[in-house]
Amino acid sequence: MGVFKYSLIDFLLVCVGLLFLLLDIVLDVYAVVSFYQEEAYVSLGILLLFLLGSSFLVQAFSWLWYSYEHFERLTKVEKCLSQCQLKILHVFQLGIYFRHAGVVEISLRSFFSKEKAEPGSFAVYLSHDLSMLRLIETFSESAPQLVLMLTIIMQRGELSAVAVLKAFGSASAIASSVTMYHRSLRSFLPDKEKQQMISSAVYFLWNLFLISSRLTALGLFASMLPCFIFTHFFCSWVVLFFFVWRSKTNFMDSPCGEWLYRATVGLILYFDWFNVVEGRTRYRTMLYHGYMFVDISLLCSLWCWKMITEPPYFEIQPLYACITAVIVIAVYILGLLSKMIYYRCYHPNLAKGELKGDTTKGSKAGQGPTGMSAFAEDEVDFPMSQLRVTHIDHDPEEDVTNRSGPSPPAPDIKRCNKRMRKLAENFYS
Repeated sequence: MGVFKYSLIDFLLVCVGLLFLLLDIVLDVYAVVSFYQEEAYVSLGILLLFLLGSSFLVQAFSWLWYSYEHFERLTKVEKCLSQCQLKILHVFQLGIYFRHAGVVEISLRSFFSKEKAEPGSFAVYLSHDLSMLRLIETFSESAPQLVLMLTIIMQRGELSAVAVLKAFGSASAIASSVTMYHRSLRSFLPDKEKQQMISSAVYFLWNLFLISSRLTALGLFASMLPCFIFTHFFCSWVVLFFFVWRSKTNFMDSPCGEWLYRATVGLILYFDWFNVVEGRTRYRTMLYHGYMFVDISLLCSLWCWKMITEPPYFEIQPLYACITAVIVIAVYILGLLSKMIYYRCYHPNLAKGELKGDTTKGSKAGQGPTGMSAFAEDEVDFPMSQLRVTHIDHDPEEDVTNRSGPSPPAPDIKRCNKRMRKLAENFYS
């Protein structure tokens, strides 16, 4: 397994993500207070539903991942809490913030420690879980909130401060989480297959075009037919959930956790593509994007038709309505073209064993309930008489050390996040 290096860019991304998270919390409070003062109780109720639902979902995943690893805590911030205190923190929706603090702590230790290997690999390991939690939070909170703010702007026909600021905060959170997630996937590539920065730019652009088009189409539809947007979501989610279930995912270490993961992936797929199976998924991707293109076209067409036949509180020319609908659809097509360019020019196709962190080579100490190793060890060629093995049960009488010469350095043990590696296998294979 290759060495997982924690760079300054990774640390900056974590810090930027934390700043956007705190900014989003401040804007959430500001939006809740503003809607209450304006007596916009429907918008207030929907916003609170998004906030509380997303928080409970993220905390559930965080707690399950702690339990799969037998509540092993790698940072001083986490070790200061007992298992009971950690559970209380998750009940009060504060678990992910301690994960953030733990990543910042281990990141600083990796920069200032003389032995950079262990803190650096731990920092990568923790940041991978954090990036996945942020992605879940993005599509369960930030994306729906952005649709809500676009709906409010369209219905009122004016750019209110609270809607604009909250839309900006949600868009920033989406951008930072998508970038952080792609950075985590890239860390599993071998050095010879490292992607250039332009590949990340193209990856970011096609996600930006596809997500912005999807959210805008939902916002336009919800501004005209707000009661039907929930029906649209539920019917679409059922279809996408069935799609994920038929894919036979194997991501979590417990049956209940796996069903929760499948339901969450169905939610993510409502806004953007998320690969959940290994191997070539060209036909699945084409089917999904075909479905999304038809859905976006239908939503925009319904909005355009309602704007022409039944003008709302503010006037908009039929020509401008048609142009807006065409632009939204064209942006989605532009996103598809950008995605094709990425996969054609910049995406490396690798076998499972070519990625870093091959869990089939790990020690048994990191195995969870499913038998998969939570981390793997590098294969190091040392004579058995000079090898000091850790984390493996052995007979003390067989542990013989050659004292005639200087002992070689102990092999570095690199942690591999099996969850993010699974996603990297799905993305690169």
